[in-house]
Amino acid sequence: MKIQTVLDEAREALQASIIYYQKAPFGTVAACDPEMIALNYDQCFTRDFIVSALVFLMQGEFEIVRNFLTLTLTLQSHEKQLNCFKPGQGIMPASFKVVSRGINEFITADFGEQAIARVAPIDACFWWPILLRAYGKATGDLTLAHKPEFQEGIRLILDLCLTPRFDMFPTLLVPDGSFMIDRRMGVYGYPLEIQTLLYAALQAASELLLPDEPGTPYLEAIRDRLSHLAYHIRTYYWLDLDGLDKIYHYRVEEFGESVVNWLNIYPGTIPDWLVEWLPEKGGYFVGNLGPAQMDFRFFTQGNLLAIITSLATLQQSHAILDMIEHRWQDLVGHMPMKLCFPAVEGQDWRLITGCDPKNTPWSYHNGGSWPVMLWLLAAAAQKCGRPEIACKALAIAQNRLARDQWPEYYDGRQGRLVGKEARKFQTWTIAGFLAAQTLLDNPDHLALISFEQEPIPLSCNTLPG
Repeated sequence: MKIQTVLDEAREALQASIIYYQKAPFGTVAACDPEMIALNYDQCFTRDFIVSALVFLMQGEFEIVRNFLTLTLTLQSHEKQLNCFKPGQGIMPASFKVVSRGINEFITADFGEQAIARVAPIDACFWWPILLRAYGKATGDLTLAHKPEFQEGIRLILDLCLTPRFDMFPTLLVPDGSFMIDRRMGVYGYPLEIQTLLYAALQAASELLLPDEPGTPYLEAIRDRLSHLAYHIRTYYWLDLDGLDKIYHYRVEEFGESVVNWLNIYPGTIPDWLVEWLPEKGGYFVGNLGPAQMDFRFFTQGNLLAIITSLATLQQSHAILDMIEHRWQDLVGHMPMKLCFPAVEGQDWRLITGCDPKNTPWSYHNGGSWPVMLWLLAAAAQKCGRPEIACKALAIAQNRLARDQWPEYYDGRQGRLVGKEARKFQTWTIAGFLAAQTLLDNPDHLALISFEQEPIPLSCNTLPG
């Protein structure tokens, strides 16, 4: 199928997904599959709409994005809560829906209390300031961001992640199922994706916030956290062959401030698959890191976001893309890209996922392939001056997505099968393809989502090592 035909179909499908409230556009539904029960796929998810919003901004359609930002701000929880069944102050909704009763329309929001397994949408809070910054970049107008209510919304989000906690790491502690992987997959604690989103949200906030008022040193706190977070991720989450060799020879059960293996990672936890899979040239950020725990899986969104947000250094960014090229069949295969690699199988699958029938090996979040990752790959490749990587992936997707009716995800070790429970006409699949193609056609649009590299001083106040 010709690329122009595919693009025309995608744009038509994106327009068909728009949600209207009082005759104005406010978002897009998650999917428009006429063959399956809607469940919550007829709602507008905050994380899903980000991709659609970027396409609208690239096309000069600003109203729907402005309406979305305004509406979700009004839905943000503004009151401190001591009630465990109510969303905490600053939390953004996971999703919302327009409900009609007669001639009246109203909005209902879900903060996770209705979601499967009742998971909390931590990432929604971080995507919101990132989109607000993108809106300002696209329109050239910061008037919206500088409104008092928007400034307050940003500060409430910052209060969630900058206030003291039980732990003392620069990374953010979150529960399992708190972001795109919203089912039990063993990513509780300090998953990479949340840390990259936190880094981007803090950078966005530093650009959008007006000068601090006396007694509210938000900007100073942001600069301090960015420095520590960047050092922590770049140093301790990074894995290449040299790093793997060091872990292999780690000494354990050490005590004190100057130990090298400060999290007491046991060399015996290195999985067999990794030793041969990790190429001579290339590297990546591991999926998670905590006391006696290193999740060696490759998580695509976290690594690509690290490139786009400049959380990764320039050398690390190219190493990640080298990794993708070296392991193309594993990470891209017949449909870009794997959400994570490898899948957990056997007894690990039973224990980690709780025998989740949707997350069987090489399906859904457990090693499934998600076309929405195309826009992240295009942005990362474009930023590193290697657009040919994204062009190659787009050529693969172009030949299948429209024919398969834009499914949510694909199954199999190389993504050869449409996902067994995948919705068709999945909006962020459509938007991801459009955003990727637009980024390749016009690299100037990269400024909407990209953050420039800044020197991060190594701080002696960071963790030892």
